[in-house]
Amino acid sequence: MTTDTEGPRGGAAAAPGPDSEEPALTVDELAARAGVTVRTVRFYGTRGLLPPPAIGPRRVGRYGREHLARLALIEELQRQGMTLAAIERYLSRLPADLSARELSLQRAVVASWAPDAVETVSRAELERRAGRALSDEDVRRLSAVGVAEPDGDAFRVDTGLLRLGVELLDVPLAEETVREARAVLVEHSRAAARALSGLLRDAVAERGTRDARSLSAHMHPLVVQALLTSFQRSLREELREWIDEG
Repeated sequence: MTTDTEGPRGGAAAAPGPDSEEPALTVDELAARAGVTVRTVRFYGTRGLLPPPAIGPRRVGRYGREHLARLALIEELQRQGMTLAAIERYLSRLPADLSARELSLQRAVVASWAPDAVETVSRAELERRAGRALSDEDVRRLSAVGVAEPDGDAFRVDTGLLRLGVELLDVPLAEETVREARAVLVEHSRAAARALSGLLRDAVAERGTRDARSLSAHMHPLVVQALLTSFQRSLREELREWIDEG
């Protein structure tokens, strides 16, 4: 049995974050769920890219959802062509106590930098990438949010949204509510994108910038991050008012 008793750079192991209240995965299970090797998990740990596991009985390291989410974020950063050093700098700028859900949001932001990525995969491959077995109800919910659309015996999967879609499976909302929420998000995000695009277009025209595509490439991640931050703050304020009224 594989054990982990030390944290990054040989330090003492600390407890995982809030989303890892019940760390249940061994290093072998974590690697299998994330689609990487055990050696890779250990290497990321020594570089400080992964927090140390919780130490359970018999000094066996146990990993949780936050570790899986962080591995997915690292994978996405690599897919965007970032070097290991660049990934280290990126992760070092993030708050140390990000939850698994917040890490998934970060991954969604990173994935938005790239062109739309839709792949056709089998049911088995969909479950492997989801990191869990999927019931027929789970598949219907993923389809409701536009993450995994049935295509014969296979599924057309939006790889950039898959992790967030899987997170939604644990949210106690009716499928119709999920569909309506998606429609609201699509409608208002499209309106915001249209307005911001108009502002950028006017700025390019005023400055006489020849390479509008280059400007767009630089602005895209910045605008997405700004929208995400603004939306998170607005949603937090709305929820706080809702809870106070209740």
